[in-house]
Amino acid sequence: MTERAAAEQRIEKLRSLINDYRYHYHVLDQSIMSEAAADSLKHELSELEKEFPDLITPDSPTQRVAGKPLDKFEKVTHRERMISLADVFSEDEVRGWVLATEKLAPGGKITEYFTDIKMDGLACALHYQDGLLVQAVTRGDGLVGEDVTMNVRTIENVPLRINHPGHVEVRGEIVIFKKDFAMLNEKQKKSREKTYANPRNLAAGSIRQLDPKIAASRKLKFMAYDLVEPDLATHAAAYAKLRELGFRTSGEDKVFTRLEKTEHEFEHTLSFHYSTDNLKSQEENHQNIVEQGENPTNQVSESVFGEIKRLETVRQDLPFNTDGMVIKVNDRKVYRELGIVGKTPRGAVAFKFPAEEGTTRVKDIVISIGRTGAATPVAILAPVVIAGSTVRHASLHNADEIARLDVRVGDTVIIYKAGDIIPQIKQVLTSLRPEGTLPFNYLEALKNQYPELEFERPSGEVVYRVKGENSRLILERAIEYYASKPALNIEGLGGKNVEALISANLVHSIADLYRLKVEKVAQLERFGRLSAKKLVEAIAASRKPALNKFITGLGVRHVGVQTAVTLADNFGSIDKLRNATEEELMSLPDIGETVASSIVAWFADEDNLKLLDELKELGVDPVHEDKSNLPLVGKSYLVSGTLESMGREEAEDKLRSLGATVTKSVSKTTTALILGDKPGKSKTDKAAKLGIATMSEAEFLDLVAGYYVGR
Repeated sequence: MTERAAAEQRIEKLRSLINDYRYHYHVLDQSIMSEAAADSLKHELSELEKEFPDLITPDSPTQRVAGKPLDKFEKVTHRERMISLADVFSEDEVRGWVLATEKLAPGGKITEYFTDIKMDGLACALHYQDGLLVQAVTRGDGLVGEDVTMNVRTIENVPLRINHPGHVEVRGEIVIFKKDFAMLNEKQKKSREKTYANPRNLAAGSIRQLDPKIAASRKLKFMAYDLVEPDLATHAAAYAKLRELGFRTSGEDKVFTRLEKTEHEFEHTLSFHYSTDNLKSQEENHQNIVEQGENPTNQVSESVFGEIKRLETVRQDLPFNTDGMVIKVNDRKVYRELGIVGKTPRGAVAFKFPAEEGTTRVKDIVISIGRTGAATPVAILAPVVIAGSTVRHASLHNADEIARLDVRVGDTVIIYKAGDIIPQIKQVLTSLRPEGTLPFNYLEALKNQYPELEFERPSGEVVYRVKGENSRLILERAIEYYASKPALNIEGLGGKNVEALISANLVHSIADLYRLKVEKVAQLERFGRLSAKKLVEAIAASRKPALNKFITGLGVRHVGVQTAVTLADNFGSIDKLRNATEEELMSLPDIGETVASSIVAWFADEDNLKLLDELKELGVDPVHEDKSNLPLVGKSYLVSGTLESMGREEAEDKLRSLGATVTKSVSKTTTALILGDKPGKSKTDKAAKLGIATMSEAEFLDLVAGYYVGR
């Protein structure tokens, strides 16, 4: 299939799904997915249409504002079309919009930017004739809306009369504040009735009720954002006029002459800050500041990008829901002259804040074995930005969850992330599923990925575990390996002592080692006060391990000592490693698909990430030495046979500490084969065949001796 044909198929499926979402959301007031997920799909469609502009059709979701209005109310044609704004998701996209706009703007320069919070409500136009409210119309499809005058008249903050001659149109959002929404849902719970999904849907549903009493009971608010009056020179002037006429605005509108942030931005502060004790205080604090004309945050913005940052910081404390910030050319004459492309104005965009949800594709499903022996499936995803961070994998929990979601490799899925929790798959968009995909066979995947292990599903549990190894045995082995010489080399943590600590319920994870107290350990049969003190001190001394040793100690499947060195040298920190993609890992020496998948799966396991977070909180901070100036950087050695002066592991550690790579097999890149007593014949033969130099133990000792002076 050609790239164009594949794009055509994808575009068709995206259009069908987005149109279905739009119909449910804008016409029926039902959510079949979150707005953030729908935005993600729309953005993908928009990008595909940019790449293949000949595939754009008049009925594409990118070419219209919203769905058709309901037949409940009288239809009204807008005097001036109610348009929607193009969405942007990054500062680079804002810069791109500015460059494109300035090419068309008179003088080729935008001198002022007008910004405001983008409220999540129902768009509505209020018409006043000689000061009297005569009609309220929903946006509908942008050209035709619904007459909802009787319901809007019940909104207490909508003026029934204003001081303005002739006809004037005021546009805004009908919203429900967070505290009012919470109170309504609490009332529903007490009445044992169904609770409402979100404030936006409830506001829209309330306005479309035939009985105005229902709308009156919902504590709706009208937040004005535009005054359709050609004589006003700027958008800022329009907001000032709206407030003068008695309309409530967001209180977040600003004017800037600068797009980019300065280095010192936000150094200046105001004494005001939000109280987050309850939603009521949020609304009262915000309204007090709005009335005083101050900035409702302890940060002062000096640029458009600074304002984006400020609003991202404070938006959770605002009394209403928001999903972005509007950026406009402030000069309304220039704004009008820039015109409209498709259904969106050239002179404005909506910057969408990092979404808590998004859509992406499942590239693979791998299974991770945790410290308790649990086999946890993990979805490997095409990278997607959720809540400001790039998500590359999501936990699938267990076989039952995979079956419930019916998630398959190749599926397009909705990913969600709330706070700092592990990303999860919320929904599979089956209408976008590629042809020929098969259900994921969990047991077959276990067999293929771990052919040497047996698994069982204990009675009453939802997870499969390694058969024959209970969680205690796995924990003992994990701690022993963490403390072993190839890893952190913690003296006193041999098998018997580890067993004693676990039996006494003092240790339930590697992190618990750093919580041990001398008094508790000294009470155990194998310990006295002195030995307990030495053990606790030895553990404390391991809080700054070498990064490669720490990676080794984690016990990631297929990651040996040399692979840990490679990972440490290439990523430099555990935080960067935990976000590595399979592609990045496979680009490194000696890391193939199996090892890369194992690493990605380990860092996608919730138990493992919790362990890393706990260790960090307990002060475990791996350090990585800059090896660029070490004497053996770029050289590769292999040790074969038994050395008299030291063990093989110690010899390999000496080589690595000098920057060398230590391998397990001879290759063209091997610098030298170090020979001990009874070296492997296959290795010596291959070295001879490839012309690789050999080195005796004495020569090896001479090599490292000089470099170790003063180390």
